[in-house]
Amino acid sequence: MSAIPTDLQYTAEHEWVRLDGDVATVGITQYAADALGDVVYVDLPKVGAALAAGSIVGEVESTKSVGELYAPLDGEVVEANQAVVDAPETINSDPYGDGWLVKVRVASTPALLSADEYRALIGE
Repeated sequence: MSAIPTDLQYTAEHEWVRLDGDVATVGITQYAADALGDVVYVDLPKVGAALAAGSIVGEVESTKSVGELYAPLDGEVVEANQAVVDAPETINSDPYGDGWLVKVRVASTPALLSADEYRALIGE
C-alpha cells in the first residue's frame, strides 16, 4: 500500500500537486516511484518554461523503464529541483518531500483528484 498524503492533490498520470497561493509544487507519487523502481535519471523543464496541462514536460528514467512527466496544470516553471537531478534516487526515498520536481506559478487551477479519488484510481 502506497502512502497517499491527504493534503495533496493528484493527477491520473501519478503526479502530486501541493498548492501554496499561486505556486504549485509538483512531484510523482510513491505509487509511481515504486512502479518505476530505482530512479537513475530525471529530465525536468527549465525555469521560465511555460507548461500546458497534460503536455509532456520531462521524463523519469529508472533501471526498469522510462516514465514521462506530464504537466498537471497550466503555468510557468519558477524552480526546478536541481538536488533531484543530481541525486535522482531521492524520488524513491522521499517522493513527497525532498523528491519534489518543479514549482510552477499557476495560471489556472485545474480539476485534480483528491487523495481518496487517487486511492480509488490505483485500487488501494
